[in-house]
Amino acid sequence: MIANRPKALLTALDSWYRRHARNLPWRVGPGARDKGKKPDPYLVWLSEVMLQQTTIPHAAPYFLAFKARWPKVKDLAAASWEDVSAAWAGLGYYSRARNLHVCAKLVSERGGFPQDAEGLRELPGVGPYTAAAIAAIAFDEKVAPVDGNIERVMSRVRAVGSDGTEAGWRRAKIEIGARTQELFDALPETQRAGDLAQALMDLGATVCTPKKPNCLICPLAKMCAARAEGDPERYPVKAAKKERPVRYGSAFVAVRGSEVLLVRRPASGLLGGMMMPPGSEWRETKPKDALKGAPLKLTWAHVGEVRHAFTHFALKLDVYRAEAPAQAKVAGEWMPAKDALAALPTVGRKAVLLAVGGHAGVTARRLVS
Repeated sequence: MIANRPKALLTALDSWYRRHARNLPWRVGPGARDKGKKPDPYLVWLSEVMLQQTTIPHAAPYFLAFKARWPKVKDLAAASWEDVSAAWAGLGYYSRARNLHVCAKLVSERGGFPQDAEGLRELPGVGPYTAAAIAAIAFDEKVAPVDGNIERVMSRVRAVGSDGTEAGWRRAKIEIGARTQELFDALPETQRAGDLAQALMDLGATVCTPKKPNCLICPLAKMCAARAEGDPERYPVKAAKKERPVRYGSAFVAVRGSEVLLVRRPASGLLGGMMMPPGSEWRETKPKDALKGAPLKLTWAHVGEVRHAFTHFALKLDVYRAEAPAQAKVAGEWMPAKDALAALPTVGRKAVLLAVGGHAGVTARRLVS
């Protein structure tokens, strides 16, 4: 259907985008592009890294804070890891923040970002999608960045489904990517690759939504194979999600006046290099001794449980609180609770908030030698 009509699709999409482009803090809209304003690759890169595992409403305040504090890549490169990691708290895996900081240093040293997807792929933390997104949006390279929104739009336009298995979905993703790249290859010189990428993203986010797509206002309705079949919502046919495993552990919030005790996690691994309350290892079964790993021999009171979902597993932490004497000596750093809450990753913040908030009727256990 659209295989022989890429020009019609590109024209319809470009016209729609010019009227309905979302106003995003990192975006240079089509009107501004027409007047000669170019996207800043630093801001495009920063937004794409932040959006890898979260939503636009959640990421936008972080983006604005980073932009205000470190307006250029050289500013971010000169920042300390402690400041960057604290500013990142709440945005997901800290390996991405580490790569962000390392990448900023490398880009600053070389004097700017590579201007094509191949060169961008060589940067720390920049995978195939992120490289394509930066190349298309910042430099108008005709390379297709296939995110979830674009994947859904092109799956429906071309009626690319699968048998619902992992292998079938992998094959479908390859075909969707190829069909999307064909569209970018067909771009005339009068249209920008960055506009096409963002138009497809916006269409998927606002019109061609996962549930109840609004086909009546879709600029591609007459060219959509899934709509012609009468059931666009059945596309894409992804593999069923596997049940997320659960891990268990304990977090120990030692309080000394208005301060709480924090320790820095090892540089490698999950939450690497981040400050956290002391805690036990995270295991697949509940530990027999929940107080194993407590940093001080104090009266620990169980104040409840916090839960947190990581990408590959869910975590349940039993949270314990204890009042520490002023002379208590322990490895770690005593930090005002307000500062700790600002510096902690989300799961650590949940534990400290639960402990500092206080709970009535808790049961205290004494950690013995």
